[in-house]
Order: sequence, then structure tokens, then C-alpha cells
Amino acid sequence: MKSTTRLSRTSWPPRTVIRRAGGMRTMESALLRSGLGPVAGVDEAGRGACAGPLVIAACILGDRARAALDLLDDSKKLSEKTREALFPKVIRWATAYSIVTVPAAEIDRIGIHVANIEGMRRAVAGLSVDPGYVLTDGFRVPGLPAPSLPVIGGDATAACIAAASVLAKVHRDRIMRSLDGDIPGYDFSVHKGYNTTLHKDALARLGASREHRRSWSNVACLEDAGAAPTVSP
Repeated sequence: MKSTTRLSRTSWPPRTVIRRAGGMRTMESALLRSGLGPVAGVDEAGRGACAGPLVIAACILGDRARAALDLLDDSKKLSEKTREALFPKVIRWATAYSIVTVPAAEIDRIGIHVANIEGMRRAVAGLSVDPGYVLTDGFRVPGLPAPSLPVIGGDATAACIAAASVLAKVHRDRIMRSLDGDIPGYDFSVHKGYNTTLHKDALARLGASREHRRSWSNVACLEDAGAAPTVSP
């Protein structure tokens, strides 16, 4: 008679054992061992800025750790020089990557949280390789085409999220430097659209440009108070 193995309540679903596996590759390695790969990481840049676009990136690094990517970390912890050096390396060694830009006007129309969620969906959909699992930085993203897990502080925990963080941050910084040339006077290349003292002084002097988010309270207050006319070069 053929014997069968009886499953107890504690034997299903199968549990993944998390082992140390190359620092920031630990979580991805556990998912890959469970047959849930390839693993994509998703992160954004520019969520808190009051000017410029929101940029979201998705990245699949594959199952091999690369020495060239040893410096991967939360992009905010890295110097601009290090991020710029990592950017082409991530692109070279990524199995797939996707970068999505959500302009300020769309953020005003649908709200920053919805823009972030929608941008993450677009970024994952834009990958040339279908992920088996998606790791997102900080919060749940419904509507993804694969199972997903929000990871608190994910850009400092999972290599694929850190890679996406670098892609998003560098791409957005380049956009803001370009805007500095197109819309002079705001010093976008310095503060990248965030609400620094330098930026607030420029806003008080020049008013809002076409790249400012009208739904942000500091921009709306200036316009309501009759600050300088809107700049739309």
C-alpha cells in the first residue's frame, strides 16, 4: 500500500529559513531558495519635494552577488558621487530595470500617494522580465502582477530595493539639474526641489514655476498670499 505523508498545521505553508547571505542579499536569497524569484525591488525619489517630478524605479538584480555593487545602500546615505558611480553599474548588472517619471501636474491631479502607488505599478509592469516576487520600500502596493512584501527601511535592507533607490534618485537629480538650466533662479540643481531655506527664498522672490506642485501647502500659500507672479518660462 502506498504511504502518504500527513501534513500538520505547523508544516504548511512551508517556512522559509532566513540565513545570512551576503548582507543585503539575505531577503532576496531566501525568496529565491523558495522558488519565488526573480525578485524585483521598487523605490521612489522626490516624494517629499515641492517641485519637480516623482521618479520610481523597479530593479531585478538576479541571483548572483556582484562585487561592483558592494556599495549599494539607501541612496540617501550615499554621496552624490557614489550614487553616480553606482548608476551605470546597476544598469549593467541588472537582469531588468524600469524607471517611471510622474510629472508635477499629475501629482497635483491625483495626489502624491496615488501617484506613488500608480508609479510603482507602472515601473514593475515596465520590467522586461516578469518578477516572481516584489519587495517595496515601506508600504504595501496593491495591484502588482506578483506577490509582494513591504519592507520597512527596505532601501537599507534589500539589495534590489537599494538598486532601485539609486536608479530613481540619480535619474531625478539629473532631471532637476536640467530644470535648473531651463528655469533659472530657483537653484534646482542644489536642493533638487526640496523645501530648503534656499528654495523658500526663491519661491518668495519668484513665485511658483510650472514645475512646482500646487497641491503642496507652502506653494499654495504663496499663491494665495499674492506672492510674485507665477514663472512659466
